[in-house]
Amino acid sequence: MTTEPAHGEHHRHPALVAGHEPRWPATVTVLVLSGLYLLLPDRLSLGPTFLFPALVLLLAIPLTVVAPARHVDESRILRITGFVLIALVAVANLGSLGMLVRDLLGTHHAVGGRQLLQAALIVWTCNMLVFGLWFWELDRGGPDQRSAATPRPPDFLFPQQGDPDLRAAGWRPALIDYLYVAFTNGTAFSPTDTMPLTVRAKVLMAGHSLASLITIVLVTARAVNVLQ
Repeated sequence: MTTEPAHGEHHRHPALVAGHEPRWPATVTVLVLSGLYLLLPDRLSLGPTFLFPALVLLLAIPLTVVAPARHVDESRILRITGFVLIALVAVANLGSLGMLVRDLLGTHHAVGGRQLLQAALIVWTCNMLVFGLWFWELDRGGPDQRSAATPRPPDFLFPQQGDPDLRAAGWRPALIDYLYVAFTNGTAFSPTDTMPLTVRAKVLMAGHSLASLITIVLVTARAVNVLQ
């Protein structure tokens, strides 16, 4: 005699059922970030354009091979390495945004409008991916702590968490959920369906909105004005 799975059980990701969350989506995200960084003009990069992508590769690939999944027993050194990896891409993107604004407000660079639009789009996309990674890494102490039997209080309230009828059994937010939060926050400049609950979540979302506002309003608007 077989037992029918609980409602929504068949919708659960195998890694989440086992209490583990795969690391590869985050690795793919940082690799995409590195690829986008290589598309920026040299003057918008901190140091040689290849420097940050090379550092990311040196950390991301071995980290994924050694620890392909996040779980509650993850070592401290692995968690610190993950933070360093996200911090690297965050610093690179913040530096690119600052230099892009410098080019717009300064008078010593003749920057074409189309080039500015391309750079602004790359910086905005990288900004969204970086903050999605931060949200994923910090909510409830990170994906390793979210798999614990008694996870920490949430930093973000997803619709599925507010209404049990909307979620499958054992549902937990994955990286794609946090990337969606970052995308909507970066376009609406405010929370949409997912609410920040803690001070650090609110500070992160405010910083993300501010960076997006600078990119979209200041950079893009200026670039459109100088289009030939």
